[in-house]
Amino acid sequence: MNDNNSAQHQLQTLMSSQNLCHEQALFEIDAQGNCFYQQGPLPDKFSRLFYSILHGIDGQFLLITPVERVRVEVAAFPLLIVDYNVAQDGRLCLTTSIGTEFIVENHHAFEIQAQDIFVSLPRGLSAKLGRACYYRFVDEYLLDSD
Repeated sequence: MNDNNSAQHQLQTLMSSQNLCHEQALFEIDAQGNCFYQQGPLPDKFSRLFYSILHGIDGQFLLITPVERVRVEVAAFPLLIVDYNVAQDGRLCLTTSIGTEFIVENHHAFEIQAQDIFVSLPRGLSAKLGRACYYRFVDEYLLDSD
């Protein structure tokens, strides 16, 4: 097994071996992408840490550390995109409400639903376009230019 496969296997083993810390969700993410711990808001610096260990697995959202897993209740989408920029190569750099960034190949990576436009991200996560981004995206990519 090469080093990359070995590391991937070890990560999968770690992710599946921890027990749930608590049966109830201790953390919540509201429809605006705000994080809460037992109904109290998390400061931005803790929210960024929170998102760095957040995973979407089999329809559940979990915070996963080497020793435990914690359920997270998500109202709509775990992340909210507040801005995006198009690079010269056509890739889009997405900025979330907490300042994290993701790169997607192009605007075709987005899925259009009745009321939302969203994109799949690493670790089983997804992000919804915020209102301003939503209208900008519709104008730039979905409306006819005639």
